[in-house]
Amino acid sequence: MSNADGPAPLHLVLGDEELLVERAVAGVIAVTRVASGGAGDEVPVTRLRAGEATVAELAELLSPSLFAEDRVIVLEAAGEAGKEPAVLVLDAASSLPEGVVLIVLHSGGGRAKAMVPALQKAGAQVHDCAKVTKAQDRIDFVRSEFRTAGIRAAPEVVAAVLDAVGSDLRELASACSQLAADTGGRVDEAAVRRYYSGRAEVTGFEVADKAVAGDRAGALESLRWALGRGVAHVLLADALADAVHTLARVGSAGRGDPYRLATELGMPPWKIKKAQGELRGWTPDSVGRALEVVAILNADVKGQAADPDYAMERAVGAVATLRAGR
Repeated sequence: MSNADGPAPLHLVLGDEELLVERAVAGVIAVTRVASGGAGDEVPVTRLRAGEATVAELAELLSPSLFAEDRVIVLEAAGEAGKEPAVLVLDAASSLPEGVVLIVLHSGGGRAKAMVPALQKAGAQVHDCAKVTKAQDRIDFVRSEFRTAGIRAAPEVVAAVLDAVGSDLRELASACSQLAADTGGRVDEAAVRRYYSGRAEVTGFEVADKAVAGDRAGALESLRWALGRGVAHVLLADALADAVHTLARVGSAGRGDPYRLATELGMPPWKIKKAQGELRGWTPDSVGRALEVVAILNADVKGQAADPDYAMERAVGAVATLRAGR
């Protein structure tokens, strides 16, 4: 893949809105793999944290390879990079080897905040992922989600979704996707009220929360309500995987102030605090086994399983049982 024909070689994912960051990174990786032709699925993706990467590791990853193989490097929490790694990244960014796509994740602050204007000057393609805090921005987000699903949502529909779901972007995205699927694209205010009354508000996040808390019966009940309302298997599986991966990342970081760990882990403080509470009852071994469960589930809901409903129930039950220690 030549830089002329493929994606931009340098990307700056700027901000700390988790869903937008994940989408930006996934989008660049997808474009890179498509540009690589038949071998696209084999393009390696290396993720590392700026604060944990050594100069030697960065130098090896960012150096030219003998055969100019395509590869993607995702540098997380770049705002916390030390002086030497920051200099190395900026030097490499000015002249990346052929075949290398570098994605730098930066909150916009931190001790290496000067990296942002330097990367922009180096020609980085900027992906704006700033935290969504304003009401109008959330309105625009919901409208955009519906537009992506091929739906032109009326203002009252957008308002009803925000009123029913809240401000979390991941839950808003899930709600828009569910409504689009369940109504065949005919979303009106009445549909929103209908689907988000009673137990219709069940989302993958509620199922995942109960599973990692060890509430097997509650998790399976919520799962059945979600499946009955047509929540996509992939969304349910992603929510469970996100919950388990969050446990793994927070657990490996050790106890600490959520606000201090937020930059290091690239997560909002509230999510870290929540995971720290959920980790009681989990061990490194049980978390590791739960990671295996969600990895298998990911393949199952994408076509490997003959019965995705059963695959979901089996995985949710397994995760809840691992937490309960039975």
